Formats: sequence, structure tokens, C-alpha cells
Amino acid sequence: MQAFQRPRHRQLSLLPLVLVSALPATALAQASTSTESQDANDQGLDPLVITATRNRSSEGETPQRVTVINREQIEQQLAITQDPGQVLSNLIPSYSPSRQKLSSAGETFRGRSPLFMIDGVPQSNPLRNGSRASYTIDLSMVERIEVIHGASAEQGLGATGGIINYVTKRPEGAGVSQHVGASLTSDDDFESEGFGHKLDYRLSGQTSDWDYMFAASRHKRGVFYDGNDDEVGIAYPGESQNSESYDLMAKAAYWIDDNQNVEVLINRFELEGEGDYVPVAGDRDAGVATTARKGDPDGDPGYNKVTTAQLSYENRDWLGNELNAQLYTQRFRAQFGVSSGSFPYPDDAGNILYDQTRNESDKLGAKFTLSRDELLDDRLKLTTGIDLLQDDTRQMLVQTDRTYVPETRFRNAAMFLQGDYSLTDALSLHAGVRQEYAELEVDDFSTIDRSNVTQDNVSVEGGKPDFNETLYNAGIVYQATDWAQVYANYSEGFGMPDVGRVLRGLDTPGQGVDSLLTLQPLVTKNREIGMRFDWDRYGLELSYYESDSDYGDRLSEENGTWVVNREKTAIQGYEITGDAQVNDAHNLRLTYTHAEGKSDQDGDGSVDTKLTGINIAPDTLKLAWSAAWNEKLSSHLQYSRYFDRSVDDPELEFDGYGLIDASLAYSLPVGRTSLGVENLTDEDYFTYYSQAARVSDEYYFKGRGRTFTLSYQLDF
Repeated sequence: MQAFQRPRHRQLSLLPLVLVSALPATALAQASTSTESQDANDQGLDPLVITATRNRSSEGETPQRVTVINREQIEQQLAITQDPGQVLSNLIPSYSPSRQKLSSAGETFRGRSPLFMIDGVPQSNPLRNGSRASYTIDLSMVERIEVIHGASAEQGLGATGGIINYVTKRPEGAGVSQHVGASLTSDDDFESEGFGHKLDYRLSGQTSDWDYMFAASRHKRGVFYDGNDDEVGIAYPGESQNSESYDLMAKAAYWIDDNQNVEVLINRFELEGEGDYVPVAGDRDAGVATTARKGDPDGDPGYNKVTTAQLSYENRDWLGNELNAQLYTQRFRAQFGVSSGSFPYPDDAGNILYDQTRNESDKLGAKFTLSRDELLDDRLKLTTGIDLLQDDTRQMLVQTDRTYVPETRFRNAAMFLQGDYSLTDALSLHAGVRQEYAELEVDDFSTIDRSNVTQDNVSVEGGKPDFNETLYNAGIVYQATDWAQVYANYSEGFGMPDVGRVLRGLDTPGQGVDSLLTLQPLVTKNREIGMRFDWDRYGLELSYYESDSDYGDRLSEENGTWVVNREKTAIQGYEITGDAQVNDAHNLRLTYTHAEGKSDQDGDGSVDTKLTGINIAPDTLKLAWSAAWNEKLSSHLQYSRYFDRSVDDPELEFDGYGLIDASLAYSLPVGRTSLGVENLTDEDYFTYYSQAARVSDEYYFKGRGRTFTLSYQLDF
């Protein structure tokens, strides 16, 4: 059996998305909006299957909003910025502005936490959320990003705001193919300390029965400079600037026959600070930004070190059913830098030193899914499955080797049933139920004394609290005309509060884990209604959502420490996305999002206090124009406007700003090159997080100023 003769459905799953600068210029203008399903339809193939949905829904047929970011769009953004948070913010409606840091704290999705996944393997660590889940893979390894908007339980724990699934690259056709890429990055003054570079390589191939791929990347980042040409401040917990990272990925798939295959994936990602700079505190009241200077910081550099592995089996015709099984593991280590004045301890000479922490999480899980369609005259599809997860998490003090958060073992088992029924050719109904059983196991432990971490504070009795939750979803899709579709959806998401933050903050003697109400699960209810319009060259999608939680969680800062507040929360908003293929050479795109949220901070049952920037993104307008000037030259121009936002706390008022980015791509006789400019007008601004999420002189950061990226890529 030759690779090109493999089943048509499988050909779709391996359909390569050609890199943006390799496309003919007339196709480049369409890259910002063309989706794989569009490409597939043009070639007579089936619509794109959204693998982040357990019932393998097709794009454009779901009862909730789904965004698919294809490879062309990813490449378009990487020509401008290598910051994954910025890429997501630029392309996903209702995703918060990027912090431009290693930490993604405050980067929310529809006001809540997203579940990050790599090929369905969870990357988020909700038991001790260090906000590092967006830095677990290099985007050069990613073929597309599937985004499910709103609370969802279909992939298990953590998706109270939605799901962001990185689908990794696959072989690009029969035979052997290779790719090399290189890029250089600099501030607009070309300071040597601001230089960065990146190299990536990929080898892939197909034989009669085997698919394989190996990929590697190395990325060195220089210091960031703001619009005033000053060094952007260093964040204590961890930095993406002045750092080095690498990613190694290996994939192999064996086709047993036309319907069955086994696949293995291993990905190792590391990012570590180089420790050449120390922070210089700003003065928030005086409008003076936090900056950085050359120096030797205390302690060891912060880092992310993540290993993800999975083994999957697919059988498209097991007794007339489609069977998918996945076994996975993830080893996650996130070290945080020394924070000024935190975790003091005396050395042997009596000098006061300061410790730092490291999050350690180890996951082992399995997912089993069984689907059968063509029931009831080809009108009904049923999907059922079982999910299993064990997550062991703790937080350690690095220098003193003391336990800051005790080892917590979370066991989770869930069963689900999902049904999709075509009532008529134009009307489809969707409904499902998921039963969650979870157990949290914590041994007896002692909290640490924050004035001297070598001493204990209070003793806490361990326990094994368990939880049962039944979660529901229901939706409807109505194809009103050939060009208009209406959908509505109700769904529930299942999450846990930041268990580690709760446990380490206990300071009253005599408490026990079994009696802590703050450890109760977080159930989020999402309601959504939307419309999709497709007028050939023009498209429009409108969606309105409400997201409520009777016992939600809200972070607040108390004496320099973030604590969890369990309280009722309510969020609502809308999203508008439109695109216009003006002609074969020019494409326009518009996105506008609005969100507002409140919580019950005084416990009177009324949600009447506005949520701040740690939860809610500002109203945002994004405009983009892609153009193909001839067969070799293309351009992309985008504008992001973040509007002013007022809350009840005057210190967290947000003064909006606007950013312009641009890029040019040119096809050479051998390979292709691009020049990207981030913050084209060199806007001097304080980031959204710095203004609206936290009142701190140490975290009052400006955003990155004008930055150039020159890239070259070659496929052979």
C-alpha cells in the first residue's frame, strides 16, 4: 500500500498546510482567513475534523463557537513575534492581551482559565497553577491550533474558559521532506544585548506503512526594550527575555491496515533564564516603570522543563464503530526566580538569604472514545468514553529543600455519553452528559513560617476529600439558508481551585483537609447563542455568551501574596468576527470583543463588584489586511486597539493603547524570507496586566517597543 493511496479521511488529517511565504502571492492574501476545511472542500475532501471535540465534530457544524488557527496564520504571526501569548491574543477572540512574560497569569479566555493541550494531552496544572502552560511547546512544531470557546467538560479538568489544543505537525506527503528555518530579532536601536536568534529543523517522511517526523528548535532571546528605549523590567517569577529554549519532538505512526494505526509522540521543551539582569523597581504612583540592569540575581534562574509523551491507537471500523485510545504522561517542572523579600532564611553565618520555589507535577492518564454514526437512518451519532487521570503535584523551596505545598494526589475518573441527531437536513440537536468522580489525597503536613522558611507555622491534618459531579451540555444548530446558520449551546466545565495556593496559605491551628470548603470543585455554566454567515467572499460570525459559577474562584493580592477567594462570579460578553476577500490579492479581517464580569465579594448573594484585569480582558478591536502584490511579494498589516476600562478599584483603571504590526514576505530563487516589525510606531505603553491586574512597583512593566524580526525558511 503506497502512502498516497491511504484512505481519503486519513489524507485529510495529514493534509499539509503550506507555509505562508511558500504560497503563491495570490494565495497569501487569503491566509489570514482560509481554513483547512475550506481547502478540503476545494479539493473535494471532507470538512476539517476538530480533534479537540470527543465526537470529532466538523468545523462550522458545532453548537458553540470554535476557532481554528491554521499554519498560515501561525506563520504570519511568527514573522512578527515569537511570543506564544501574543500569537494567541492576536488570533483568538476574547483572549487577554499578552503579558510578554514567561508567566501567563492574567491571560484569561472569556474571563476564565483555558485548558491547554498538545494533541489532546493536558498541559495545564490546575492543582498548583503556576501559569506556565502556554510555554510547553515551540510553535514551529504546531500545524494548527483548535480553540473551543466557553466552559467545556469533554476533555476533563480545567477548561472553565475553553480549550486550546495544539495539533502538532505531521509528515507532508510521500517520501522524505525537510525544513530549515532561521530568524534574527533586534530592537530598533540594534543594541547587542537585544539581539536574539532562532534555528529550527524538521525531517519527515512516509513509507508504505510508516509515518515519521523529527523536529528540533533552539531559541535565544535577548533583552527587551520599550518604546522609550529602556530595558523592560525583569519579572521575579520567570522571564522569556534574556533566556534560551529548545524543543525536541519525535513522532512515528504505523498503519496496521487502511483503518488502524498506532502513533507515538515524545516532546521535550526547556526554557531557562540566563540570569544576566536584575530588576529595578519602578514607582507606580509616579508613573515610573519597572526596568532592569546588568547584574547577578540571587538564586538560580527560573525555567520551564516539560516532557510530554503519548501512545495512541485508532480503529475506524471496530465492529462498525470508531475506536480511539490514548495513553499519556507529562512531567512538568517550573522554577521561579527569587522574589525580593520572600522566603527568608538564615545561612550558617546568620546572614539572611531568600529562597525560591519550584512546581513539580506528574500526570498519567488515559482516554478511551467509542463512536458510532449512521444510526436511525444516518441521522444519529453516539459517542461514549472513559477518561482516567492521576496528577501528583507539589511545590518545593529550592535552596532549603523544604516543602512549600505538600504533595497532592488527584485521581479522576469520568464517563460520558454524547449524542448528535439530525432532526432535519437543516436542524441538528446535540446533547451529552458526563459523570465526574474525583478524589484529592493529602498527607499530614505543616505550613512554613513565611518569616523564616526553615521553621514550621501550623500543622494540618491530611485527608481524602472526594467529589461527584454530573455535567451536562445541550445545543442546537439550524442552517437557515445556504449562507446563514444559527446555533445555541449550554455547557458546563469542571475545574479545581488552586489547591496548592489554598493549602500553603493555611495559618489557623487545628484545620484538616477534609473540612476545607475552599477545596470544593469549580463548576462553570456557559450559555451561548451565535450566528454564522457565509457570502462566498465575505464571512461574519456573531456570538453572545454568559458564564456563571455559584462557587467560583477569584485571586486577590494580600500582603504580596496571591490568595484564592471562593465566591459567586458572573461573566458575559460578545464576539464579532468578519472577513472580506476583496479580490484574489487582498483580504480584510475585523474582530471586536466585549466582556464584563462581577463577583460577590461581600457574600450577600449579589454579584456587584467588577472583576479586574486579572480576570477580564478589555474591549478589543483588531483589524488586519493581507495583500499579495505579485507572485513573490506579499504583506500583512494588523492593528490592535485595547480600550479604556474602569473598575471599582481606582488603582486598577486601564488607560488603553493601540499597537500596529507589519510584515513583508518574499520568495527567493531558493527559499523565502520575511521581515516583521512588532509595534511599528514604537508606542510607549504600560501593559494591560501592569495597569489593571496588580498594584505593585515590582510589576509595573512597559510593553515591548519597535522590534524587527528577519527570517529565512527553506523546504526541500
